[in-house]
Amino acid sequence: MDATAARRALDEALADPGRVDAGALRDLPAGVLDQTLRDFADAHGAAALPVLEALTAERVAKSPRRAARVAIYRLAQRGIQGAPRPAAKPVVERRPERARRAWVSGVDGTGSRAAWVLFDGAYGGQALCSLIVNDVAGILDAAGGEITKKRLESELTSLRATQKLPWVEVEPELALAVIGEALALHRAAGTSPPPAFARWERLFAVHEPAPLPSPVADPALAERAVALLELPELAGWFVDPEAAQADALDLLQLRESQLVVSDQIKAERQETILTRVIEREFAGAARERWARRLAVMAFIFAATERPEPAAMAEAAAAALRDASRAPQNQPEVATGRVSAADVSRKPGAGNI
Repeated sequence: MDATAARRALDEALADPGRVDAGALRDLPAGVLDQTLRDFADAHGAAALPVLEALTAERVAKSPRRAARVAIYRLAQRGIQGAPRPAAKPVVERRPERARRAWVSGVDGTGSRAAWVLFDGAYGGQALCSLIVNDVAGILDAAGGEITKKRLESELTSLRATQKLPWVEVEPELALAVIGEALALHRAAGTSPPPAFARWERLFAVHEPAPLPSPVADPALAERAVALLELPELAGWFVDPEAAQADALDLLQLRESQLVVSDQIKAERQETILTRVIEREFAGAARERWARRLAVMAFIFAATERPEPAAMAEAAAAALRDASRAPQNQPEVATGRVSAADVSRKPGAGNI
């Protein structure tokens, strides 16, 4: 193709620069090609820029592409420039936000426990979701955000040094289920998690609690389970002091009474008071909740290589769930052991 046909192709491309016929320029000698583009640029000025820029695309042959760049440079020297091209944005693929690692704590006497879930970020990186959940109220507190690997390790080290309850790393599915159960409580009660949970909510699904195994209690272990109350992890396990305050007062008056009565009568009266509290505070759903708390601690003890407390907690949970057995002497019953002025049974994170 000659220079005349090439120039005609350039002029026709002014109406639609994206359809410029670069093939019309490919076989021209270098000198002719350079002169053709120079004349085209001189004739049309700024209007020639879109056509020349189209010729700099990677799909265009090397010689026309180089000549077009020279022609654009010459126009720039005359003060004729096109609009600056936007900076190329890096292409970052959005990835599924999946749970990578997770940690859970033991449960305190109010039914509260902590859960951490580490998620892969949608565009790389990772984010840590930190929650306090309660088996009555649902999600109590939410925090977290983007976190580096170094910061995560620092937080885990600090956690191990300051924790009041045992923490264990678990499969993410287990932590997701714990949080899903808390969401199920909100749904059943018609309540909402705290506002800070909104940024994480899409990552969790409502999850009904799995049924506990059928009770198969070991009577000997269940009897020994009262020793669990001496462990620091269960220091806060007692019935609500406010709910049992009148009963505790009756018990105190009985113990300090100046009346001369036999030890047998005192023991019978004490047993009556304790039985009254237990039957009231460990009825229906409350009994199931305490059994679940014991099952959680059995898991935690086993995960931290403490088989004896794990076995006792599991036996106590089974005994508590056995409807044919009275709940007396279960480790979670400690009426009068702590002053009501010293504690609160409101769900919270004080022991986490």
